[in-house]
Amino acid sequence: MPVVVVVGAQWGDEGKGAMVDTLAKEADIVVRFQGGANAGHTVIYKGKPVALHLIPSGITHEHTVCVIGNGVVVDPKALLDEIEALSSLGISITPERLKISDRAHLTLPYHRMLDAAREMAGSRLRLGTTRRGVGPTYVDKVDRVGIRVGDLKFPERLETKLRINWEHKQAFFNALPPDERPDFNAVLDELLKYAELIQPYITDTVTWLNEQADAGRRILLEGAQGTGLDVDFGTYPFVTSSNTTAGGACTGSGLPPTKINFVLGIAKAYTTRVGEGPFPTELQGEEQVKLREKGREYGATTGRPRRCGWFDAVLVRYAATVNGCTALALTKLDVLSGYPEVKICVAYRWRGEMLTTFPAESFILEEVEPVYETLPGWDEPLSECRSWEKLPANAQRFVMRLQELVGVPIATVSVGPERSCVLTKPDAPSIW
Repeated sequence: MPVVVVVGAQWGDEGKGAMVDTLAKEADIVVRFQGGANAGHTVIYKGKPVALHLIPSGITHEHTVCVIGNGVVVDPKALLDEIEALSSLGISITPERLKISDRAHLTLPYHRMLDAAREMAGSRLRLGTTRRGVGPTYVDKVDRVGIRVGDLKFPERLETKLRINWEHKQAFFNALPPDERPDFNAVLDELLKYAELIQPYITDTVTWLNEQADAGRRILLEGAQGTGLDVDFGTYPFVTSSNTTAGGACTGSGLPPTKINFVLGIAKAYTTRVGEGPFPTELQGEEQVKLREKGREYGATTGRPRRCGWFDAVLVRYAATVNGCTALALTKLDVLSGYPEVKICVAYRWRGEMLTTFPAESFILEEVEPVYETLPGWDEPLSECRSWEKLPANAQRFVMRLQELVGVPIATVSVGPERSCVLTKPDAPSIW
């Protein structure tokens, strides 16, 4: 029962979608296990980029069944819009190809309002969220007043559950100007409309996935965001609202740890993050702009420019530890072509102390000075390389040094967005 988990080893946007898209060629099932419509994975379909937000990245492969797991929070409008957009491209979206967990929670219009209100409340509360309502949905889940996808199958109970959830929001609703307050009946009517359209996809995915695993199907578990944004292990409070790490793959899918065979961490050859929060290796001024433009670092979901900096081996080594990574996939190595020197952060200096582990306190990360190791760069473009051996010697040395610092084998290196641009190292462990 080959089950592979794919997780981000930085602050998200590492290229997980493209890697899952590549691995899905050999997978039977791809499962999204956490996050919501705040995430964005870009894959190339028929030569054009396609941004995915809720539907797993394996959807462009006709043989692959995609599952939205119980750990995901599902915005029904965003989901139906995504289904329509993919269908318009000729991608088949049927209940046989897309299954949505009956245990996943629903993001409703007022969750987005709550998210936006917090972000606009002032700098001390702002986290830099996408304002997609994901955090407030997870709050309702933990507060045990959430509405789940399975509730859409029972319209008579849906109104009762919505009213309970609504009562929890009264203080917020009453603080809004009267003309901005949501209308209960309008939200209920909208939900009932969504229920009719989504019901065919609703499945007991926990039972189904375990049956498929026991039958020997190849299953790929796809995370969103990255380890640095995990609600427990990331740069709290500047994190997302779910567990983005490999442990979250179990709680977000219903597959137990004993069925996971391989954990693949994804890391860029440099580092990016969006939103607020500490970023020790962040470049400044023109240096940052240059790297952002070379890497086309703009969010797939929001279009926001990403903050950019050098590779942080302290962060990725930490990510490899908490995820139990079997191997890493390194993306966007081609972006570093043309730099006379490339840098790697190997430690942090803080108040006279040398730190080689990732601290829990965000204020420490805001104060640290990165300690860099500098390697010679390379001028050759890499986009036409189709094997590890074709990479320039300095590019190979850079990758091997990253592998040494992180302590986990680097299995593949990507030099472009196409599936053919993923190069497998000769000594790479077999993922399947």
